[in-house]
Amino acid sequence: MGDLTVKPWKRHGKDRLYVNLPDGTTVAWADRPTKVVTIKEQRYQGEALALLRQHLGSSVTLRPAPGARPGEAVRRPEPPAPRRPTGPVELPKATVADDLAENRPGAALIEAIAARGPSPARRLLLRVLRRPSEWESWYVGLEGERRVSRELARLAPRGWRVLHGVPKGNGGDIDHLLIGPGGVFSINTKCHQGASVWVGDTMAKVNGGRPAPYARASRAEAAYVQGVLERHCGFSVPVEPVLVFVGVTSLHRAATQYTVRIYQEREVSALGPLTGRLTAAQIDQVYAVARHRRVWLQS
Repeated sequence: MGDLTVKPWKRHGKDRLYVNLPDGTTVAWADRPTKVVTIKEQRYQGEALALLRQHLGSSVTLRPAPGARPGEAVRRPEPPAPRRPTGPVELPKATVADDLAENRPGAALIEAIAARGPSPARRLLLRVLRRPSEWESWYVGLEGERRVSRELARLAPRGWRVLHGVPKGNGGDIDHLLIGPGGVFSINTKCHQGASVWVGDTMAKVNGGRPAPYARASRAEAAYVQGVLERHCGFSVPVEPVLVFVGVTSLHRAATQYTVRIYQEREVSALGPLTGRLTAAQIDQVYAVARHRRVWLQS
């Protein structure tokens, strides 16, 4: 029984307990409200039921595997596709250009500005003439990412690693990825110079304006990061979303906001003392995976 673990899962209005092998493969699961247990791997039925009864009590209902007829002995179904790999997925062949550790803060913005933005002379002319430019917001965002990167660099003596401009296979990029003893943090930087910001459960408002889905997007990004890292590492990787606001005059958090960490840039140091989520060996492995560009582009 020591090889099996029970993991709670809540999503889309469901409340379940999953019984998993050490490699993450699910052998059984239970619906908490109804106490109905589904066995996916019959050879683990006895051990799985014993574990689930510790959480649900002795009164549980065993549901036959899908496809079994009433009164028929439950046959072992074809093994389902595992939720996680039985071991770490082999990394694609890397080149020097694939190493995200070489990325500067704001790498995606730097690349976009270099490809499509105004030349330094053109930008200077627009500023002298005081003509608005759509690119100014890009430069503001770039400065915000650089300021946050300087705060993150202060955490290195505590064993933290940081990556910048991590590309996502589904588009866009992750501003900063912090990896260390306290787990992994997917950091989204928002630069609103001189603004007042309020952050709720899913939305944020800048100077009382229209709501923006900052918190919801940050949670989705963290879930994406966790899926990529766990697929290639072969073990559970805790990932938390973080929103960092740069240059704001005030920052207010809703009392119910606890799923996303909300900081001003100088408060990022609060992550430094966190420990107990990843071992030194796991940090090395997660960092080795995360710095590989093709891991993200193929996901």
